[in-house]
Amino acid sequence: MELLNELNDDVNGCYEDENPETLLENNPEFFKKFTIVVATGLSERVLLQLADVLWQQSIPLLVCRSYGFIGYMRLVVKEHTVIESHPDNAHEDLRLDRPFPALVKYCDSLNMDTMNKKDHSHTPWLVIIYKYLQQWKNEHNGSPPQNYKEKNQLKQMIREGIRKNEDGITEDEENFDEAIKSVNMALVPTRIPSEVEKLFNDPCAINLSPESKPFWILLRAVKEFVENEGNGALPLRGSIPDMTADSGRYIQLQNAYIEQANKDVAVITDKVNMLINSLAKGVSISDQEIKLFCKNSAFVRILRCTSLAEEYNSQTINTQDIGSHLEDEDGDSEMIFYVLLRGVDRFYEEYNRYPGGDNDQVEPDVQLLKGIISKLIHEWGLTSNVKEDYIHEICRYGASELHTIASIMGGCAAQEVIKVITGQFVPIDNTFIYNAVKQTSFAVKL
Repeated sequence: MELLNELNDDVNGCYEDENPETLLENNPEFFKKFTIVVATGLSERVLLQLADVLWQQSIPLLVCRSYGFIGYMRLVVKEHTVIESHPDNAHEDLRLDRPFPALVKYCDSLNMDTMNKKDHSHTPWLVIIYKYLQQWKNEHNGSPPQNYKEKNQLKQMIREGIRKNEDGITEDEENFDEAIKSVNMALVPTRIPSEVEKLFNDPCAINLSPESKPFWILLRAVKEFVENEGNGALPLRGSIPDMTADSGRYIQLQNAYIEQANKDVAVITDKVNMLINSLAKGVSISDQEIKLFCKNSAFVRILRCTSLAEEYNSQTINTQDIGSHLEDEDGDSEMIFYVLLRGVDRFYEEYNRYPGGDNDQVEPDVQLLKGIISKLIHEWGLTSNVKEDYIHEICRYGASELHTIASIMGGCAAQEVIKVITGQFVPIDNTFIYNAVKQTSFAVKL
């Protein structure tokens, strides 16, 4: 540990040279001081004891193991809220389908017909789409383009707006090209994501109490905003994408969005303060936290994992998903490795050793493990079978831990720990299996 600490002066670490089972029996309070606990190499019985202690204290547990060519990870957390989920493909929040006053005022202040060549070719594409969208609506009873054909017609209107020189040749106006390419994205209707709608109706958001987390108070404030001042829309994100434009007008357009976003934040801040006062809650939520929540309100997520006790109970485990994967047409779903790992853990509980620990034990242990796995699958009420080739292979592993697999799983586990601690990005829900033979991975909620 001393040498590890030398790798980074900003990090401190210590260790306890104690058997986890002994700690659980004599000093279970030891585990209650951590933000998250990572467990590896524990028997099924000890793991369930540890998971129960942490579950009662709402402390996340990450189980990670490397077994031959199999990597396994299981996150156990009662409730984990995420504000900054950083989705890969998020639409810009432009509100062209329901423009706010500041945007309307700015766009209407620009007359593209009277602009010189330079200004015309440096007008932000967002303004161009707004202008031609209003023209379209005037010609179609106030309705925006509804389908692929109509959107192409709008693109053609924009294309015809590109100026031509004295010889009748179309000018090179990159901003118009950007506008044409951005029509589909810009016309995405302003909606509340289904995940957020579901959170709005969550009992934790509806029935606030003095014990409610700040996340739920913020969500309730946003919900009230949506139902009143927001007219069915979330607070404006307040950002716009990069585009070809002169700095002055780009900044003016950006400020219009920032101004409206700040107004929305101010309204929600008042609602947050009123909720805190009504709950007599002795904590405060900073303006920065409120602003961050509003900016990411379309991406907030919650993760509720099942406990290990539920998973290891044959009456409450998610047998439906297990069965559907085991009955896969190819018969090679990574779910097989989950069943195998559960089997070797039960083998250990019965024989106090893992199957195939010695070369001369491999063949006899294949039959023993086969019987254990068959019994396990029967307890789940399933009729599927695991090919004997898989059982033979996992017996050959002999519980070995390969450094390459351990390295990969260690990296994956580190990422999940960082997600949980920082509250950014969405952690796995809740089981992850890595197949090093085929270089494939698999996630399932059990």
